[in-house]
Amino acid sequence: MKWSEISILTTNEAIEPISNILHEAGASGVVIEDPFELHRDREDQFGEIYQLNPADYPAEGVIVKAYLPVNSFLGETVEEIKAAINNLVLYNIDIGKNKVTISEVNEEDWATAWKKYYNPVKISEKFTIVPTWEDYQPVNSDELIIELDPGMAFGTGTHPTTVMCIQALERNVKAHDRVIDVGTGSGVLSIAAAKLGASEIEALDLDEVAVNVARLNIKLNQTQEVTKVKQSNLLDGIEAGADIVVANILAEVILRFAEDAAKVVKSGGKFIASGIIQQKKDLVKQKMLEAGFHIEEILSMEDWVAIVAVRK
Repeated sequence: MKWSEISILTTNEAIEPISNILHEAGASGVVIEDPFELHRDREDQFGEIYQLNPADYPAEGVIVKAYLPVNSFLGETVEEIKAAINNLVLYNIDIGKNKVTISEVNEEDWATAWKKYYNPVKISEKFTIVPTWEDYQPVNSDELIIELDPGMAFGTGTHPTTVMCIQALERNVKAHDRVIDVGTGSGVLSIAAAKLGASEIEALDLDEVAVNVARLNIKLNQTQEVTKVKQSNLLDGIEAGADIVVANILAEVILRFAEDAAKVVKSGGKFIASGIIQQKKDLVKQKMLEAGFHIEEILSMEDWVAIVAVRK
């Protein structure tokens, strides 16, 4: 079988929504090429640092790549992807140059080439994200492993927004907590919460594909006994009394359901929100305050922000 590589030159802000558009179009995974990675100072406190090849990265902007099967519907699919990306400007998302290119690759090349971008990565004091094909042995006795297969879409679990959420969960989840993961995607945050001792987790996503992927990843990590995966529009129909609500979604979506989060989180509980670009940090903070939260902590990584808020 032949595959078509679709490459979009865009901005850091648009990575998450474009990745979502691509997986909804049938892509089995995405590759992100961000030149910032070439110059970022990396602390080695969380594990190995891998040498990056400048030839794999654009001179400016960010490239998001995905692979689609070559068939009679390919042209129509590409046009739908372009239209969906163009529509992101309606949500005040900067899509940059939005240069889209298509090239053809053989299945054997595609099947292995993308794996070079994915290695075990220690992202916090306790957690290491490991691809399913790696034979990785924990370095420390308290190290927690999350296995993910990026070929199932939704990326590698190492994007800054995900990393900050997991680090926040690590500091806030207590044994027997009830955690609600809004927009679960790969299910990685629900898996992290379970491994930290939460006893009741609800992983929610409106996208049926995400629901299925989350179920598979949760089962792969043997956390299905404490985790329920549901198709849900944000927090619609979710009972109150949660210790933590966590959401790694776009800032615009967080603004829409901050008040619902305040109703679901118990007094003294936490709302952990990520997926927020720096320019929209103040908007989200203000909305959280209006909803009845107190801002406890703000995390920053590259151009992204995560906010930990406490229900008054």
